[in-house]
Amino acid sequence: MNFKIASEFQPTGDQPQAIEALVSGLNADEKYQTLLGVTGSGKTFTVANVVQQVQKPTLVLAHNKTLAAQLYTEFKNLFPENAVEYFVSYYDYYQPEAFIPSSGTYIEKDLSINEEIEKMRLSTTSSLLSGRRDV
Repeated sequence: MNFKIASEFQPTGDQPQAIEALVSGLNADEKYQTLLGVTGSGKTFTVANVVQQVQKPTLVLAHNKTLAAQLYTEFKNLFPENAVEYFVSYYDYYQPEAFIPSSGTYIEKDLSINEEIEKMRLSTTSSLLSGRRDV
């Protein structure tokens, strides 16, 4: 199934030029490209348009879980006919084991695993292995 954005909005402002430049770079096999923009400038929508134009499965990386969740939700809304998957650490809480030499204190490892996120991770892995066209 092709990637098709479900949105009444069209790229505006600098977005059309950014989309064209990113698509051209991908088609030319450019190794590195960067999309810059302030918060709320439409970077996610711009990337969605690039995905729609190049028609390739896409991996989107985020530096924290909060942004990853936001991107997942936005891409899920933009591509309702395509599989959009979510893969983050399944730990809600993780305390590695530690030893404090000054007091001789040993701190045992402690963790809490989020079962819903674990299911989403398994779905992502399954999608990757099945060859589906996913974001």
